[in-house]
Amino acid sequence: MTASSPKIALLGTGTMGAGMTRSLLRAGLPVTVWNRTVEKARPLADDGATVAESAADAVREADVVITMLFDADSVESVIGDVADAIGDAVWLQSSTIGPDGTARLARLADERGLTFVDGPVLGTKGPAEQGKLVMLVSGPADAIDRAQPALDAMGSRTMRLGDEPGRASALKIVANAFIGTLTAAIAQSVALAESLGLDPADFTGALAGGASDSPYVQVKGKAMIEGTTEDAQFQLDGVLKDLRLARGTAEQQGVTLSLLDGAVEAYDRASGDGHGSEDMAGVVAAFRPAG
Repeated sequence: MTASSPKIALLGTGTMGAGMTRSLLRAGLPVTVWNRTVEKARPLADDGATVAESAADAVREADVVITMLFDADSVESVIGDVADAIGDAVWLQSSTIGPDGTARLARLADERGLTFVDGPVLGTKGPAEQGKLVMLVSGPADAIDRAQPALDAMGSRTMRLGDEPGRASALKIVANAFIGTLTAAIAQSVALAESLGLDPADFTGALAGGASDSPYVQVKGKAMIEGTTEDAQFQLDGVLKDLRLARGTAEQQGVTLSLLDGAVEAYDRASGDGHGSEDMAGVVAAFRPAG
């Protein structure tokens, strides 16, 4: 750590927030964390983080405040309560909330005199823990520059998408619409192979190394086939939330919704059957025959 290392406050220590915290600490940045359920944040003290009892305590001395919460309502509630304590810090908003949610929070920042950067991330639990996320950012260039040490610690690269907040969140929705739909398509083929009496591993094996292959085909396909969806890299209910955001955005833009409608239906059905806290690969349950 150097004298110029920015002090980081990270609000929200769920799966992604905890991994991001550890990556920041590995880079030598001082980090204070807060979580609504403080017990979930306390293990990060063993990694070197300071655990704050309140969000206001977490942000008071920070140079960069990162929010990694579930939705726009959660972020708005927390930041609304602590805005006066944030002061001149850069607010790096990393929760997935879509363009409309980002517009809401940008207005809040303007009203409260906060420096706002739209900063969602691409990646799941593993990349968050490894500091290999793709950092998507849009906002004032000087504010992004101030947050760059944190961005570098958490990500393998940073994509700057302009000065206008919302562009980064728009790209995040585009990417997650693809990821969620792709995983549902893998699940459908796994279930179809099973129903035909095939070894579903032959499906993923047939694609391996070819033009249609991807890491998701192999990793998510394996989890579906082996039934190891309890270890959530990207929680199914989180994907469902993001796909609903994508569907709403697509509808506003007049984009045909056929695939998004089907994907939302599948994840919703799997969540309703009790798989919401599992990895997104648990969507395979929506495609398997009932009973």
